[in-house]
This record gives sequence, structure tokens and C-alpha cells, in this order.
Amino acid sequence: MVYSMARPVIGICTTLEKARWSVWELDAALLPMNYVQAVQRAGGLALMLPPDEQLVEEPDEVLALLDGLILAGGADIDPASYGQAREQHTVDTVPERDRFEIALARGAIERDLPLLGICRGMQLINVACGGTLIQHLPDRFGHGEHRRVVGSFDGADHEVNLAAGSLAQAAAGESVHTTKSHHHQGVECLGAGLVASGVAALDDELTEAIEVPGKRFALGVQWHPEADEDSQVIAALVAAAARTALAEAPG
Repeated sequence: MVYSMARPVIGICTTLEKARWSVWELDAALLPMNYVQAVQRAGGLALMLPPDEQLVEEPDEVLALLDGLILAGGADIDPASYGQAREQHTVDTVPERDRFEIALARGAIERDLPLLGICRGMQLINVACGGTLIQHLPDRFGHGEHRRVVGSFDGADHEVNLAAGSLAQAAAGESVHTTKSHHHQGVECLGAGLVASGVAALDDELTEAIEVPGKRFALGVQWHPEADEDSQVIAALVAAAARTALAEAPG
């Protein structure tokens, strides 16, 4: 792609939900505006990416149009994607979204396209690399500190310890990062090629950041930087995308 002081194009994968507007109630591809606004504040151009079955087989068709990719939060991932049976607290899965995003995540890592996974998106990167998930954290750890109030970030802050010299530390701008947390699942076995670069500052020491060493920017965070206007994480992804666009521009 050729750029002349253009904004880096950041694709953001959408959810699939029932939505109601005016007199209509239909299936819709949706994305909370705080993802879009965070990208725009950082100087990026946000492009919504709904699931597309053709792109499952040929993800490069869309990845070639992007300078960076964000895998957003949302529904539980179908445990069939990581070879497990469904447990009772795993609900409202959307397999077509899983297939689409797994293909894009693998393609982005292979192309070395700047990639950021947020909450579900971090889990999706882990699954795309062959890892597994804990399907319900309270069953494993006996507490609900990672999702204190369903549907709200009120009182949801907790600290995450980020590894020195890691991409996670550089993106957050600090080694101990206070996060907006809202999840009931998490990483169990780490996928191939990934390293854990952040753990919860709680007794469970749950993995809260993962990354692919040696790539321009391939990071997953278990928290929600789009819900925190002070967070630098999405801006770090946009900056990496801008550097990639500049490096790959002809001439």
C-alpha cells in the first residue's frame, strides 16, 4: 500500500449480535465505539471487519489491506476450537466468528502484521497457536475477581505484573499496570511460539499478557484498554502499524 501522510489502517473484528434500531431487530455486526475512538485518538483509521467465510480460507485478501489488526472482546470461544468439551458456564459461542478470527490471527502472525488481542482476543490468539483455555475461572480458583460485576467495569480494576523488557511492558508504559478486567475465562496451556509476559497480581497469578517474540508487534492482553482513556496499549499498536506502513511503502 502507498501512503502519503495517511493514517495507518487498523482492522477491528466485530461481534455478531442481535440488534434493534428503529423498527428493526436483526442480526448485526457490532463494535463498541470505544475501540474505534481509541484507534482514532491514536491517529489510526478504524475499519470494522465482520466474519467472512471466504476469508477463513484466504485471510491475506483482507490482511493485505491493513497496517494493524485488533481482535476485540466478546463472546466465549467455542471449546471445540481447542479440543475440549463444553462446560456449563461456556455460553453464547459464535463458531463462525471463531473460525474467522483464528484465520486472521494466524495470518497476521505469519505476515508479521501488528496484532493486538483484547480479552477474548488474547484468548483467541492463544487458541490460534494451539493453546487451551480455562472455561470458568471461579470453578478453578474459587473467586470472581476477574469479573466482579457482570456488564460493568465499575470496581473492576486490578493490577497486572508485566515482565521486564517485554512488549507488554513497553506498550503499557510500566511494569505494574492497573487494568480494567471483565472475563470469566483465561489461558490454561500456552500456545506454540507464545510467551507469557504478564500475570495477575492476585493469588491465582493468571496469565494476563501473551506475546510472540521476534515479531514487530504481536500482543494479547486479558484486560480492556479501550475502556481506559489513560491506557497506552492501543496507541502502541497504532504506532507499530504506522511504522510498518512506512517501512513497507515503496521508495
